[in-house]
Amino acid sequence: MQENLINYTKGVFRSFFQSESERIFLAPGRINIIGEHVDYSDGFVLPAAIDKHICFAVKKLNDSEICTFFAKDFNDFFSFNVTEKQTPVSQTWVNYLLGVFNAIQEAGKEIGGLEIAFSSTIPMGSGLSSSAALECGFAYILNELFDLNLTKKELALIGQKSEHTFVGVKCGIMDQFSSVFGKEHQVIMLDCNSLEHQYFEANIEGYSLVLFDSCVKHTHLTSGYNDRRNDVDNGKEILWKKFPEIEKYRDFTFEMLDEVRREMGEVSYKRCFYLLKEINRVEKAAKALSEGDSEYLGKLLNETHSGLSTEFEVSCDELDFMVEETLKENGVLGARIMGGGFGGCSINLIKDENVDAVIENITTKYKTAFNIEMKIYRVKISDGINEYKENEFVI
Repeated sequence: MQENLINYTKGVFRSFFQSESERIFLAPGRINIIGEHVDYSDGFVLPAAIDKHICFAVKKLNDSEICTFFAKDFNDFFSFNVTEKQTPVSQTWVNYLLGVFNAIQEAGKEIGGLEIAFSSTIPMGSGLSSSAALECGFAYILNELFDLNLTKKELALIGQKSEHTFVGVKCGIMDQFSSVFGKEHQVIMLDCNSLEHQYFEANIEGYSLVLFDSCVKHTHLTSGYNDRRNDVDNGKEILWKKFPEIEKYRDFTFEMLDEVRREMGEVSYKRCFYLLKEINRVEKAAKALSEGDSEYLGKLLNETHSGLSTEFEVSCDELDFMVEETLKENGVLGARIMGGGFGGCSINLIKDENVDAVIENITTKYKTAFNIEMKIYRVKISDGINEYKENEFVI
């Protein structure tokens, strides 16, 4: 699939710029195996880069101060002068890129003229982080072409800063980190605060990770997310007032939580209870993956969905239906909602020989129940951002 994307993007560049591109870069999307809503609570996440990419065809212009992007998927282009200060524009996709340029400019780095055409196999709006791939892919390109000497960690932080400043989304670091640091067949256990991380082998031989896109995104995603943050913050404040010696949220115990249950109220208690359990599940899932214990991994995924649905309350009828029906199918070890909630995808751990039947059955049931055609994404764990070089970088 990547070879098709590469050849297609080369052709897009040739058609738009009337010349040949010189270098090709691939920036992956990501999944999060487990660890939802813990990135702002001193927890760990367990993401991995996947084999769906934005492909960038690039040509450096030594005698120009103009950088031009052509976004094939939007059939749109944008140019700017690299010597000038940039501000956000009306084209949302452009702001992800301008934000990266702005962060690099503020760091005192200089770049020259470029021509870039890009296209993608990462489905937009599905929770697979096409935005992080776009930001970090561009940052990686600039670092390579203009010898900026930025570290991988700096590239990820530049991507996050772009989203905060030019796009206006106060995202965590997980998406950008995954796109930059991903390794084939490995997941990353990431501390979102310190950025300390370690890799674990993704030993799921005989099983596949398949995403079912509900194709719904309920309007209370933002307000619901903010409400959950407020519930958690209220609980944390009461916990730290009672136990000021605790440094990180993940170091609170369930016994401590029970001591202040009445004071914080049932809603904040449920939210905090879910988070402490989810933080523990991440470490267990990393161990299960590395030991090839797919059955236990599936059990943990199921526990996470139950927690997200009943304790954190960020699921919805469509996702609950999808997960419940999937778990009834032969060969399914685990299923859960993935991402912020209120719509989006479920992630499913399915025995290879049963994948096609499960897809067929759930597609039919979901269509019957909601009159919506769900989308299916089969994914494999992949390397992070890379330059494609013929006969060197194996696709």
